[in-house]
Amino acid sequence: MTDEAETNPPNDSLFEAPPMGEQERMVEAILFASAEPISTRELTARMPHGSDPAEALVHLRKRYEGRGVHVVKVDDAWAIRTAGDLGFLMQKETVETRKLSRAAIETLAIVSYHQPVTRAEIEEIRGVSVSRGTVDQLIELEWIRFGRRRMTPGRPVTYVVTQHFLDHFGLENARDLPGLKELRAAGLLDNRPLPGNEALSGDDDEDESPEGQNELFED
Repeated sequence: MTDEAETNPPNDSLFEAPPMGEQERMVEAILFASAEPISTRELTARMPHGSDPAEALVHLRKRYEGRGVHVVKVDDAWAIRTAGDLGFLMQKETVETRKLSRAAIETLAIVSYHQPVTRAEIEEIRGVSVSRGTVDQLIELEWIRFGRRRMTPGRPVTYVVTQHFLDHFGLENARDLPGLKELRAAGLLDNRPLPGNEALSGDDDEDESPEGQNELFED
């Protein structure tokens, strides 16, 4: 009788995967050299055959706990970022202030907390129409992007926040967004009532003056 093990040898890889310690170093090097978060799939494509970047990330993330930089998850990707409590050390002497109008801030907040959301739904929540310029500005900043079309009459496009938005604010996913109290404490919202809690009239997207703008953040 023919030995089954001989007729059906195990399907071993021709190349042995590097030791896990070496895989950690590879993942560390890739994340360190990349300005943008890297997905596990991309790590797998870059690393030697048989590597397990997902397991390497678990060990690497643990090794960086309590250090000056952390291995953080951003949506479905990974990055090395400065520890949050040390961010003040990275400030430049010249601070560039970027401002968003109240309309843009409200639109961004609605997309963040209600995604995926259509333009009509944004306007319903805000109580006023949304200009194309407001949406284009947020898309240009790479903070929102087009999502899937709704399977409803007209198939309206939806909007969702981007990985760049999550990375900028140090969020793993949209579920980590702060509450209203935290936003106001951080200066990202003022004490005026939010859309839906007050009756707004007119389209403030087009005629809003600089005095009506809110400072969203400082780099």
